[in-house]
Amino acid sequence: MSQDLQELEPQTFVETALELGGKSREESRRTGTLDRADDQVEALFAPRYQTSKSPVHRAVWEHDFPLDLFMPQDPQDESKWERAMESSLSVVRHHKRASTLIDGHGKVTNPLLNDLAGAGYWGMLVDPGFGGQGMPFSVFARFLTRMATIDPTVAGLASVHGCIGAVDPLRTFGSAEQKSRHLPKLARGERLSGFALTEPCAGSDLTALRTTARLEGDEYVVNGEKLFITNAVPGRTIGLVCLIEGKPAVLIADLPEREDEHFQIVPYGLHALKHSYNNGLKFQDFRVPKENLLEPTRGDGLTIAYHGLNLGRVALCSVAAGTMRTMLANMLPWAHFRRTYGAAIDTRELVKRRIGRLAALIVGADALVDWCAGLLDQGYRGEMECIIAKIFGSEAQKEAAVELFMKTHGGRAFLHGHLFGDNVHEYLAPCIYEGEGEMLGMAFFKSLIKDHGKHYFEPIGLALHAAGIRQPNPLNPAHAWALRSALVPYAGWWFREHMPFGSSIPTVDATGPLADHARFAMKALQRSRFEVDGVMRKHQLRLADRQCRMAELSQRIQDMVVILATSCWGTRQSSPVVQAAADILCQDLRRKLSGKRPTDAYLRAVTKLGETVANGGFQAIAGIEPEAILMPYQNDPAA
Repeated sequence: MSQDLQELEPQTFVETALELGGKSREESRRTGTLDRADDQVEALFAPRYQTSKSPVHRAVWEHDFPLDLFMPQDPQDESKWERAMESSLSVVRHHKRASTLIDGHGKVTNPLLNDLAGAGYWGMLVDPGFGGQGMPFSVFARFLTRMATIDPTVAGLASVHGCIGAVDPLRTFGSAEQKSRHLPKLARGERLSGFALTEPCAGSDLTALRTTARLEGDEYVVNGEKLFITNAVPGRTIGLVCLIEGKPAVLIADLPEREDEHFQIVPYGLHALKHSYNNGLKFQDFRVPKENLLEPTRGDGLTIAYHGLNLGRVALCSVAAGTMRTMLANMLPWAHFRRTYGAAIDTRELVKRRIGRLAALIVGADALVDWCAGLLDQGYRGEMECIIAKIFGSEAQKEAAVELFMKTHGGRAFLHGHLFGDNVHEYLAPCIYEGEGEMLGMAFFKSLIKDHGKHYFEPIGLALHAAGIRQPNPLNPAHAWALRSALVPYAGWWFREHMPFGSSIPTVDATGPLADHARFAMKALQRSRFEVDGVMRKHQLRLADRQCRMAELSQRIQDMVVILATSCWGTRQSSPVVQAAADILCQDLRRKLSGKRPTDAYLRAVTKLGETVANGGFQAIAGIEPEAILMPYQNDPAA
């Protein structure tokens, strides 16, 4: 490599480091492209709100623990938006009762979408100046949970439209002219939107884009194909990611009202998202006005694509919180009805444990949604925090569906018409939406180590490259001499961290088990910096290949954060049942981290919680209408 590493632009260090670690030039180039896109998104935020100043990053790396950043914000007064929210909820309830929610093709009906437009549903996140509600994201996120208890698909469509569709790119990156031209139609629901990023060869590898757009006069001519695009039907508006002169860009494209030789729908069978339109899109000399190109002040199309993902990740957790409420509300009547050996199964310890565990998962999702949405409203990028919410929400919903809901319903779970049997793919698919969980876990880990690596490991890498050393050996005098200056900053950090005065853990303004869980999590997060640093030191440039180690350590740190966020949120709740559910979740996660077995005290606590929930003590599911019990055995004397 002829160019000296010290002369490279800072954003290309990742590429060079990967090449030194044995990666191909092509893989290093693509990884560097994503790293630059991430840097460009960071630059959109004020320094105090960037990842290195985020709650999780500071919790791991700083001595003064930022407990205040983990405490939930006081809930906003929602009365300003209550009319639009209640109108939207009423519309969906009406169509559900009238059996007009889903059409003969199994898709949400146009009358439903139009009635929601009249209620202001599609403009919740659009500024009032463009005809929307101007709702803070924290209010919107809690509203999605309410909507999901009635119909998760309708809730998901609001997230697609407002968070990852065309609304957020226009709000964030659009010019004044572009906003005034597009946002009013999107707010009124005249044009529902989606975001066309994924391609047959570009899923998690966003550098493999092939769709192109070339400028001809006053129009861009688009050629290419997109895959797995929600809201992809004629007459919708999409944010279309394509390559313009070899660089990623985003065009706001109004799809025509019908297919033609330039635009075709690519249908396929998809088990998940079955009630919404999810299709491929094929473009052949498809024309988009050149004034529809979004031109961010920093970055490119990948910057735009990355920006809305955090909103979508929190929204996914919001919908999971509502979906799990529906599962619980439908478990209880069945558990009370189903009898074995002369007694209802809701009196059995195992079933009570399942009910208690499901309440705990719901409370954890609620806590993460309130915490992350509040951070986004404050101006934080929230990359690491929103990844945690997405992973927890999707994995909690999966566990709730399979381990708790399905197993409690037994064979009836597989009947046509049963919530589980009819929606199992909907329950599992969020593990893939907005990024597959383990892949996101590694992205979380990369965000966690990036600043530490830049300050302490990058100088060492530069020195190794300059000396032509690929396998450093500290016992080799020549190697030690070559690294003498580069090691000074890292040595200073290491000795400071191992001084006996240690870290500062603040006092939690609460008592009881939740306060104890918070203290445990804070100490664990502070200690984790040594393990993270040790992994970086051990694997060095080969760390990118240690995916299993990164994913495992990432998940443990995520669990610590969930404990802290849930315990802090729980201390602010007035309901003893909610606090008990938060305690159960924190106990479960602490056992997972320690490898200890459940104690008898824990088993008594979780079954007591389940019994309280079964007896109507969990207000989080109040008002949810359960489905009818399928094939009731009315003539069974035991019933």
